[in-house]
Amino acid sequence: MQTTYKQAGVDIDAGNALIDRIKPFAKATRRSGSMDELGGFGALFDPKAAGFKDPLLVSSTDGVGTKLKIAQAVGKHDTIGIDLVAMCVNDLVVQGAEPLFFLDYFATGTHAVDVAAEVIKGIAEGCKQSNCALIGGETAEMPGMYAPGEYDLAGFTVGAVERDRLLPRNVGVGDVVLGLASSGVHSNGFSLVRHIMSQHNVAFDSPAPFAPGKTFAELLLVPTKLYVRSCLDALKTFPDDVHAFAHITGGGLPENLPRVLPKHLGATLSASAWNMPGIFGWLQEKGNVPIHDLRRTLNCGIGMVAVAGKDKADAIAAHFEKAGETVYQLGEITERGDEAVVFRD
Repeated sequence: MQTTYKQAGVDIDAGNALIDRIKPFAKATRRSGSMDELGGFGALFDPKAAGFKDPLLVSSTDGVGTKLKIAQAVGKHDTIGIDLVAMCVNDLVVQGAEPLFFLDYFATGTHAVDVAAEVIKGIAEGCKQSNCALIGGETAEMPGMYAPGEYDLAGFTVGAVERDRLLPRNVGVGDVVLGLASSGVHSNGFSLVRHIMSQHNVAFDSPAPFAPGKTFAELLLVPTKLYVRSCLDALKTFPDDVHAFAHITGGGLPENLPRVLPKHLGATLSASAWNMPGIFGWLQEKGNVPIHDLRRTLNCGIGMVAVAGKDKADAIAAHFEKAGETVYQLGEITERGDEAVVFRD
């Protein structure tokens, strides 16, 4: 009796069909420096053609975490790829780097070509919004590793920054901390979110009491905001006055802001400088989550921080607002005390 790979659970033809489906998505992300199309063993990129003279390469890799569980539960797969890209490229811009290219890894038990195509279409959309070329990736079909309907995602990106423009730089006492609003929970803390919802028997399709007309799934699946264009534009316009960026992911403000500060500096922030969106207040109340733990787990409404020189802080904030960001003046850089980040109220 003959046994084929397909009988073992792996459909090579479905994998090839998926590659054919996603080639137009990848082609739409081509940018200066892109050199080939999907299908080769390795993907090429020419940083010189992208306009760099003395670049440092910056890399980042990440996933989407258990936010995938919600997308899979409600059958909405077209935006989770944007989350994947955002979690990677937002980390590049923190160092002043321009994203150049992106590769994805999509793993599942059995290929559902339509689902995979939706996911990768979202990845391509995130790349387009970041001017980042989707130049390759891997789709892995592994029977027995994942339950039917389940898949996992990982992303990898490389960017470049001119050697003399690397961030952070020149951060000092008195610098102003500007917070850029998040689009929602983004892609961190979903184990806590799901735990609290489960404790209170709240289904993903339940109406959200803090957002009339919306379900929890609709709010939770809003993709992670991409800050690449607005941050790079601010850096280009104010090259000597934007001193640092911090992507507010797992660890929140208390742990991510200190990562871009010299060891002797901290930040004093005003908790009343911004209002937490309703989802965060609901989670805190329903889960009886201590405020310190909430701030260390979720972004609480601030997805990116810019540290700006005091003299140009207002102009930089206005520049971000013009680019479509909602900006809050959170506080200032201070000498570091017992805690790196202190909330005044």
